Amino acid sequence: MGNGKAMSARTYTGEHLRSIAFPLGGIGTGIISLGGRGNLTGWEILGRPAKGFDLPYTFYAIQAQPEGEAPLARVLERKLFPPFTYPQGLLPIGVPGLPRFDEVTFQGAYPNATLDFSDPKFPVTVSLAAWNPLVPGDTEASGLPLAAFDWTVTNPTEKSVSVTIALSLYNPIGLTSTERFGPFNPGRFHSALGKNVNAWRDTGTLRGIAFSSEKRPGEELALATPWQDTAFFLHWERAGWWDDIQSFWDAFRQGRLPSDATAEPSPDGQTDVGTLALTVTLAPFASATLPFVLAWRFPHVVNHWNGEEVVKGKPVGQYYATRFASAWEVTEHFQANRLPFETQTQAYISALYSSTLPEPVLDAVAANVSILRSPTVMRTADGRMNGFEGCNPQTGCCPMNCTHVWNYAQTVAYLFPELERTVRETDFAHNTRPSGEQAFRTLLPLTQDTFWDFVPAADGQLGTILKAYREWLSCGDLGWLKRLWPQIQKSLEFAWSPENRHGWDADKDGVLEGIQHNTYDIEFTGPNTMAGTLYLAALRACSELAEVVGEPEKAAEYTALAERGAKGYGKLFNGEYFEQEVRFNVETQAERLTRINNGVPLDGTMPRYQHGPGCLSDHLLGQWFAQVVGLGNVLEGEQVKSALLAIYRHNFKRDLSDHESVQRVYALGDEAGLLLCTWPNGGRPAYPFPYADEVWTGIEYQVAAHCLYEGLLDEGLAIVEAVRARHDGLRRNPWDEFECGHHYARAMASWSLLLALSGQHYSAPAQSLSFAPKLPAPFRCFFTAGDAWGTYEQTEGAATLTVLRGTLELKELNKRAVSCVLRAGDSVRV
Repeated sequence: MGNGKAMSARTYTGEHLRSIAFPLGGIGTGIISLGGRGNLTGWEILGRPAKGFDLPYTFYAIQAQPEGEAPLARVLERKLFPPFTYPQGLLPIGVPGLPRFDEVTFQGAYPNATLDFSDPKFPVTVSLAAWNPLVPGDTEASGLPLAAFDWTVTNPTEKSVSVTIALSLYNPIGLTSTERFGPFNPGRFHSALGKNVNAWRDTGTLRGIAFSSEKRPGEELALATPWQDTAFFLHWERAGWWDDIQSFWDAFRQGRLPSDATAEPSPDGQTDVGTLALTVTLAPFASATLPFVLAWRFPHVVNHWNGEEVVKGKPVGQYYATRFASAWEVTEHFQANRLPFETQTQAYISALYSSTLPEPVLDAVAANVSILRSPTVMRTADGRMNGFEGCNPQTGCCPMNCTHVWNYAQTVAYLFPELERTVRETDFAHNTRPSGEQAFRTLLPLTQDTFWDFVPAADGQLGTILKAYREWLSCGDLGWLKRLWPQIQKSLEFAWSPENRHGWDADKDGVLEGIQHNTYDIEFTGPNTMAGTLYLAALRACSELAEVVGEPEKAAEYTALAERGAKGYGKLFNGEYFEQEVRFNVETQAERLTRINNGVPLDGTMPRYQHGPGCLSDHLLGQWFAQVVGLGNVLEGEQVKSALLAIYRHNFKRDLSDHESVQRVYALGDEAGLLLCTWPNGGRPAYPFPYADEVWTGIEYQVAAHCLYEGLLDEGLAIVEAVRARHDGLRRNPWDEFECGHHYARAMASWSLLLALSGQHYSAPAQSLSFAPKLPAPFRCFFTAGDAWGTYEQTEGAATLTVLRGTLELKELNKRAVSCVLRAGDSVRV
C-alpha cells in the first residue's frame, strides 16, 4: 500500500550485482549495457541483438596520485565474481588480472544508473551517473544513439590529488556481433577486421576519437568529451602476445599517454584499441565531474530475421542514421542540447519517482520502459516503429509487430503516442486485406508484396481495434481516424464475414465459436472469454468510433451485438470464473486444425491444446483492456470480480517448489508466480495448451492491474511484488524481463499498473482528464495526456494537476468543468 511518501529507486550491491545489465541507448538505436560491476557489456549496436557480445580491452580505468605520493591505478569496476574455473585461465581481453574496487552500490532509476565505488585503499571516492536522454513525447530526444557517462571524483583528504579517468574502446567495425569472443578469443585479430581507423577530433567544444573503417563507410563510433585536459592513445601498440595491453597499462598508471594524433589504418585482419583520458587536479575536499559521451552510427540494417525470399536480406535502414551523417555529429548534437536533455530527463524521473505508488509497482513501471531502448524495438528508415516480441542472443525473436503480444504493451502508447500511431498505420493501412483479415506479423521492408501469409490471430486482430481506439483518445486527430476507419471497420466485421474461413462469429451472435488462433501459438475452438472479451470490447470501441465518423446505424448495430454477446459469454460462468466451451466439428475443422496447429484430435472428437474447465489467468484479457481505455465492463461486474479472485486463488502460487512443469521455466523453487492456467475442479486435458504451466510477467502484470482496477489491491500488489522479487539482480536482471527472448514486449503491460492505481483516463476529443486513485490521500502520481505530461496530486480537499512538458487543453478535469490551456510549468487546482 502507498504511504503518502515518494519512493526511491531500488539499490543493489554484492551478489545482487551479478545479473544486472542496464540498457543505455535510444529508442530503436541499439544499446550498450552497463553491468552491475560497472563493466560495459552486450554491445548491441551493430544492427542486431548481441547478448554476451563484449568488446575486448574495453573498460574504464582510474589513476590517482596524491601530492608527494606514488600513483595508484584501478580498473573502474567491482572485483569479478567467481567461479574462475576456466581451463586456460581468465583471458587478458577482459583484463581480469588488473586491480579493481572492492564493492559497488548500483541504483537504477531508468534511464539513469548511479554507481558508487568503494575501496578504502584508494585516495579518492568515485561515482558514476550513466544515462541517455528520455523525454516522454519527444521521440527525437529519446532516440539518440549514445550513452553518457559522468564520473564524479571527490578528494576526501587534505592533500591535492591528480586524477585521470580513461575509457579504452576496441574498434569493432567489420564485425557483425555474431562473432563470439570465447575462450580462445584473438583480441585485436579477426579476419573480418582491417583498415580500421581511429582518428583524433577537436572541434573546440568537443574533443575525442572517431572510430571508423575504410572497409565499411558510414559505420562509426565516437568517443568525445567537452573536458579540456585530455590525453589519448589512438591505438595501443600493435604487437603480439599481450604486449598491447601491457604497454597501455604501464603508460596509464604512470600518467604518460602519448597523445600522438597521427591516424593510421590498422593492418588487414587487425583492429585497434583507442583510449581517451581526462585529467583533473583536485584541491583538498574538492570534487569534479568528468564527462564522456559514446555515440554510434550503424545504418546498414538488413532483414536477417525472416526466411521469406521477398524480404530476406533486404535493407530496412535505421531512422537515426537519416538524422545524423556521422557518429561525431551525434555527440555534437548532444553537447549543444545537453542542458535541456538533462533537465527534461531528470524532470521525468523526478515526476515518476515522486509518486506515492507502492514501491514494487513503481519499480515495474519504470524498469520496463527500458524495453523501448532494447533491440526488441526498431525504428526503420521510414520513421515507423516496429517491434520483435523479444530478442534472442543474436537475432530478434518472433518478428514483427506481433499483434497479440503487443496487445499487452501499454508503455509506448502513453509515453510516445506518436510512435504507437505509426504501428496502427502499419496494422490497418498495410496489413489488413480487403476482406478485413489482418496479418498479425509484419514483413519488412514494407512493400505492396510483403504481406505475411498465415492464419489470422483472433486476439491480435480484435486487440488491434482497441489499440486504434486508444490512439484516437490520445490524439483526437479526426483526419487520422477517418483514414484508418474503413479498415478498422472491415477488421471488426471480418469476425462474421463469409470470407472468414475460421468461422469466428459465423452466426453473428456476438460470441466467437470458431477456430481462434491466439497468443499461445495454438487455436482455441469454441466460446472462451479470453478472445471473447476482446471481441466485446472491440465492438464497443467501434460503436464509439462509428458515432465519431457519422455512422450512427453502425454504432447501434455494434452496441446491440456486444450486449447480445455479453449474455452469451455469461453462460460460461461456472459460479466462480468463466470456462471455455470446447466446440469442435470433426468433419469441417479437423484437417484445418491439424495443419495449422499440429493438433491431432483426441478420440476423433476433441482437439488438443484447449483449456476447457480450466481457470485461465488470461481469461479476462479484453475486460482489462476495456478498463485501460475507459470502456467499462463488457461482462457482468460481480462475475468479473469473482473471476479475478478465482485467478488469484487458484493460479497465484507463493512457493513453486512443488509445481510440476515440463515446459519452459520462468519461475521456480521458492519463488512466487502466477501460473497461466490451473484446473481447480479437475478436467485438465491430457494435452492442455502449450505454456499452460508457465509463468509470464506480462500476464502477471495484466492480471495484477485488472485486480487493482477492481479494488483488489492486496491481490494485485502481491502479484507485482512476486515479479519484481524474482528480478533482484542475483536471480535475474531487473531491466530484462524475458519470455520468448530478452526484453519481452508483453512485460510493458506494467504501465497499466500506474493507470489502474491512479484511475487516470484522458480523452483528447472530449478534452477531458480524470483520476480515481485507489490509494488514500495524500496521493501523487505521474500522468500523460497525449504529448503532455506531469504530476497529479490529490489531498483530502483538493487536487492539483501540473504540466511539466507539452500543452494540454482541458474542458473537464475530474468531471468538473474547466477551461484552460496548460503549458510547461502551469498548474490547475480543482
